[in-house]
Amino acid sequence: MRIRIVLMSLLGSALMGTIAAAAPFTFSTDGPDGRMAMASRPGIGGKTEIEAADDFVLGAQTQINSATFTGLLTGGASFVGAVDVEIYRVFPLDSTSPPDGRVITRANSPSDNALATRDSAAGNLNFSTSVLATSLTASNSVLNGINPIPGQTTGGEGAVTGREVQFTVTFTTPFILGADHYFFVPQVQVTGGEFYWLSSAKPIVGGTPFAPDLQAWIRNASLAPDWERVGTDIVGGTTPPTFNGSFSLNGVTPAAGPVPLPAALWPGLATLLGVTVVAGVGRRTTAK
Repeated sequence: MRIRIVLMSLLGSALMGTIAAAAPFTFSTDGPDGRMAMASRPGIGGKTEIEAADDFVLGAQTQINSATFTGLLTGGASFVGAVDVEIYRVFPLDSTSPPDGRVITRANSPSDNALATRDSAAGNLNFSTSVLATSLTASNSVLNGINPIPGQTTGGEGAVTGREVQFTVTFTTPFILGADHYFFVPQVQVTGGEFYWLSSAKPIVGGTPFAPDLQAWIRNASLAPDWERVGTDIVGGTTPPTFNGSFSLNGVTPAAGPVPLPAALWPGLATLLGVTVVAGVGRRTTAK
């Protein structure tokens, strides 16, 4: 009886002319612009953890199923091990406030603590790689020069060359995120080299523009829980550059409203509803 009632309810809703639906979600900052390469790696194999972060905005609850990000792999015989993706909210959420004062500002930075994490070692993230160029040089880089004040401004560590590689990650446990402002943090463990996340244009040109589009931030284990702006704090200068990270997101988000049911399907659904009603009446008659 309960199954029949549910079926009739669903068919009735359909005959009212609408069905529920989810809309595809896509976001992109576009491809690399070659200006900056930001180290980002988990603390594995004796290396200090480094996290590079760039932001995105969701206007509704969204299920993130997959992502891509593009970076450099240095070292001719480098080997990719683990891949992690972390999601942070914006400070002061998930953070101690006021902060400890070891950086110029925490306004518009990622929070102290990650909201959610997926990683290949835990089995909730799968990844593949595609070599886009066998050799690419980024004009500037950040790897070791991530320091608290007053030594935060280093100008960067100069050009770095490596294989340009796009990572495609699938979240076997998707991220379910509400409407909010977030930071995306990809990390790659490399043996025999380093992974550098490549910057993309800021403001976004060929991707998905949004406002406010915050700049890329970075930290290492020594600076944590604080973060520094890659352009404004570390590179510095009279007119500091600002960077985005090259990445994209894909998933689904609830549709803005019910989707009209195609009129061609109405007769068939009406017939099915009629059969269901008749069958229900027949069963009640037999029971008497």
